[in-house]
Amino acid sequence: MQYRTLGKLGGEFSALGFGAMRLPVVNGQNANVNEPEAIEMMRYAIDNGVNYFDTAHPYHSGASERVLGQALAGGYRDRITLATKLPPWEVKEPADFDRLLNEQLARLNCDHIDMYLLHCMQWKWWPFLRDMGILDWLEGARGDGRIGQIGFSFHDNVNLFKEIVDAYDWTLCQIQYNYMNEDVQAGTEGLKYASDKGLAVIVMEPLLGGVLAEPGGEVDEIWSASGLDPVDTALQWLWNKPEVSLVLSGMSSPQQVKDNIASASRSGVGTLETQAIEAIGRVQEKYGQIATVPCTKCRYCMPCPSGVDIPVNFEYYNTAITFGGTARTLHRNLYAGLPETQRASACTQCEQCDEKCPQSIAISQLMSDVDKELG
Repeated sequence: MQYRTLGKLGGEFSALGFGAMRLPVVNGQNANVNEPEAIEMMRYAIDNGVNYFDTAHPYHSGASERVLGQALAGGYRDRITLATKLPPWEVKEPADFDRLLNEQLARLNCDHIDMYLLHCMQWKWWPFLRDMGILDWLEGARGDGRIGQIGFSFHDNVNLFKEIVDAYDWTLCQIQYNYMNEDVQAGTEGLKYASDKGLAVIVMEPLLGGVLAEPGGEVDEIWSASGLDPVDTALQWLWNKPEVSLVLSGMSSPQQVKDNIASASRSGVGTLETQAIEAIGRVQEKYGQIATVPCTKCRYCMPCPSGVDIPVNFEYYNTAITFGGTARTLHRNLYAGLPETQRASACTQCEQCDEKCPQSIAISQLMSDVDKELG
């Protein structure tokens, strides 16, 4: 296993982190975790050098934290860094902060969480928690020993990301990032911004919900011709970057654990070979051709008189159409998380954006398609 530092925290953390979001389940039921297999997988990972485990309150309908707590019995807890997250959608009043944390400690069967993150920070959740006094509460929870380092996970645009980074002395942040998401959400700009501020940057969705692992069609032909494994190459692309502290992988089978540990053992900054760089470039180009709307996010169309965030709507739409599956579900959820005035459904067909678009995209006509797909 290769080890990396976590920003200003330093230390030695495994390049691969175990994300407990996609544990093996019984009969396809997400809440029904195959507990013996999941525990075996997690303990195997620890025995083979993985020392960072990430979960969250809603994963597997709450079963993830509980099963992870079982896996960490028998001395395993002392061998890892444990991270989980506060779900803002479960908060109605400040008293819920303590209620949720204490519930998570009970599920995890421990008295201390090493890394406590605010989950899924977006335009509505960040000001909601901030104005309710979350930062003072986090300091208090750290003072009484229930949590250690403080961070946030993120799903929104890079401007909000920077605002949150600058709002508090965070230790870490967690962003969606992969070779197809360089300019999506926080993106490469956010990655470098946070790293320059001394934050550890934890990467989630390195395979975009698994769709980069089984591409199919012409993209699959590119990988076959290159002789490279798409999963290993996608992970190595991330580990090649000095700003990436570690990469989380949601693993669903013992073989995935073994394969990812083998990949992590070969990882390192500046080690990505030219062949892999060229193959990823061809894959990026092919996916770009599949994308439905040729939006370059130049934002010449903005501001919209009705408040619609046109580039973001096209970003979500293109990703949902191009990748389907888990990516479609994720971006439908992100669309639902936008303020109603920013969604495509708020378009009044005024056509002012059509006149400004340098790509000659019929934006106003496409907004109904976007809402039909995502709404």
